Amino acid sequence: MPSIVGLDIGTRQIKAVLIEKSGDQCKLAGFACEMINKEAFNEREIRDFDAVSLALKKVQKALKVKGKHVAIGVSGTSVITKIVQMEPDQSDYELEGQIEIEADSLIPYPLDEVYLDFEELGPSKSHAGKVNVLLSAAHKDMVDNRITLVREVPFEPKVVDIEGYALGNALTHFYPAGKDERLCCINIGATLLQVCVWQNNEVIYAKEHTFGMGMLVQDISVIQMLDKEEAERQLLAKTLTGNWQQETLPIFTANLVQQINRALQMYISTAHAERPSKLLLSGGGATLPALTDALQQDLGLDIEIFNPFANMQIGEKIDAQRLHDVAPQLAIAAGLASRSFDTWHM
Repeated sequence: MPSIVGLDIGTRQIKAVLIEKSGDQCKLAGFACEMINKEAFNEREIRDFDAVSLALKKVQKALKVKGKHVAIGVSGTSVITKIVQMEPDQSDYELEGQIEIEADSLIPYPLDEVYLDFEELGPSKSHAGKVNVLLSAAHKDMVDNRITLVREVPFEPKVVDIEGYALGNALTHFYPAGKDERLCCINIGATLLQVCVWQNNEVIYAKEHTFGMGMLVQDISVIQMLDKEEAERQLLAKTLTGNWQQETLPIFTANLVQQINRALQMYISTAHAERPSKLLLSGGGATLPALTDALQQDLGLDIEIFNPFANMQIGEKIDAQRLHDVAPQLAIAAGLASRSFDTWHM
C-alpha cells in the first residue's frame, strides 16, 4: 500500500508527516510544520481560506514528496463519535439502516447535513450477544471545506479521520506500551485539549475540551506588546525575552492544571476508571519544557512527552534538531500517516 501523508490542519499551524514502512520497521521520510499567518479559524470552522491555502502550499514545498495521497483529521463540536451496540453478523447495508436510526437520536443536525461512518469493533463486553460499533459523524461543511482546500494544493485526500482516534493510532503504532497497559494522552493544541485513553491497541475514551495554548499566546502578546503572531512565533522558537516564565506562565499553568484535572475527572466518572498515574503529553504545549515541568509538579503525576519518532529510523535529509523541537506537535499527523499501514473500508 502506498504511503499516505498525515496532514493535521490545526487552527494555528499545519503539520504534515510521511512515514514509510517496510516489514516492522518505520522510517520518517519527511515532515513539515507551518504557521497559519492569520486568525483563519473561528473555533474549528475555516474563515480565511487564503491563509490556510498558503500554509498548505508551504507544507507541500517543505515536504518535498512526490506522493499526493493524504489523510486529514477533523475535530470540534460538529464531530460526534459514539460506541453503540448492534446485532452481530449484519451486512454493511443492514448496519447502515440501523445506524441511521441510531444516529437520528444522537446527532443535533439533520442527517442530510452530516457524513456518517461506522466501524465494527468486535464483541461487546457489556452487552452479551451484541457487537460494538463505532459511529462517527461530522458536519459536511467542515469536511468539504478541508477537502476543497487540500485538493487545490494539489493533494488527494484518501482518508478523513477523527483527530482523537488519530492520536490513538499514533499510540498503537509508535509508542512501546506493555500488554494491558493503559495510556492517557493529552494533546495540548492551540484551542483544544484532546484526551485519548488507549489500551490494547484501541481507544477506550476520547474527549475534547475547549482550552489551549492560544490563551498563553494572548497573555504574552498583551504583556509584551507584541502582535499575537509574533508572540506565538517567539514562544515556539523559544526566543521570547523578558521574564514571561515568572510572570505570565504561572497563571496559564494554574488554568491548564484546572482544565486537565477537570478532564481527568470526567474520564474517571464516565469510564469508572482510576486516576492515571502517568500522563503522556503531545501538541504545542508539550514542546515547552517550563510548562511541562510545572505540570509535573502541580498535577503530581508522571509526565512523559510523547515523541512518535523515538523508535523510528529518520531519513537522511531530515534536520534532527528541528524534528526534536517539534516532535510532540506531530503526534496527530503521525497517527494520520499510519493509516497507510492498515486497510480500511470505503
